[in-house]
Amino acid sequence: MSDELPSIADGIQHSLDPRYVAFGRLQGTIGAGFMSLVSFVGMMGVWIATGRLIWGVLLVPAWLAVAGLATWHLRRWPAIAYRHASYRVDDRSIEIRQGVFWRTITNVPRSRVQHTDVSQGPVERKFGLGTLVIHTAGTAHSKVTLEGLDHETARRIRAYLLPADEHDAV
Repeated sequence: MSDELPSIADGIQHSLDPRYVAFGRLQGTIGAGFMSLVSFVGMMGVWIATGRLIWGVLLVPAWLAVAGLATWHLRRWPAIAYRHASYRVDDRSIEIRQGVFWRTITNVPRSRVQHTDVSQGPVERKFGLGTLVIHTAGTAHSKVTLEGLDHETARRIRAYLLPADEHDAV
């Protein structure tokens, strides 16, 4: 029995890591909190500048409605986006599918890959996630990113996409 991991280039369409939903929700909560704070300060500034009670009666409920809607949307959206994102690696390329309303399919042939990176911010690290960044030859889509991968999976894809011949052309 072999302890080797199965090949990452299995040609099967894979979903992102399920922890990506929780990661996105945390990001959404942070974003909604920041937007709510900034808009609250702005609303209070308008209210104080006008000095009229009617502005407070109108602005506070409007702010509560907008902040509540933004918070709900930013917490709900990651699950929706997760269902519409996937990737597939085969012996010739990596294909990335993303988008809820405007869907894109990006196919990067291995022969076009110049170098790859795996990045991991502090919040991604907390969830064990990473972002695969693929740099290609050419101008259109010369930098392709795939967020929401298990960090080790991102590293395995990175290693697979690197050319077998590591010699510099110079």
